[in-house]
Amino acid sequence: MTDVALKELHTYFPRLSQQALKEFTEWCVLEQATAAGYEFTPDQTKLNGLPTPAHYIEELVDQFVLATRNTIEGGLAIVLAGTQADKNAVPGIGIVVDFISLYVLYLVPKGKNNTAPAEEKLNQASEEQFEQLRKIAKEHNVEL
Repeated sequence: MTDVALKELHTYFPRLSQQALKEFTEWCVLEQATAAGYEFTPDQTKLNGLPTPAHYIEELVDQFVLATRNTIEGGLAIVLAGTQADKNAVPGIGIVVDFISLYVLYLVPKGKNNTAPAEEKLNQASEEQFEQLRKIAKEHNVEL
């Protein structure tokens, strides 16, 4: 069995603005999960006009989890992601971003669009998340 070396993204979340965290959350939910084979279309009427990026993140995460949790892999991913996010204890909205990045990460190996071994898919997805977070951070003038 291959070693799984997940990136410790939660250490970077406190350094990023809510807007940067919103962009990263959107990418995790709308691009990375979709690439793994999870279909999700957010209800834009509930997302439009929210007062802060934090409110948007909470609503988007809630919609995604509600749409994907009713499977064995979704239920297991919720438990794993929730447990890890609690241990990481990122302050503020960062804990929600930590949870959703972990949740999507744990869903990826069960996704239909990649036939690589689970450990390899986890490592690849973790690296993709880190690279996307670094790209978003750079756009917001933060070096990771």
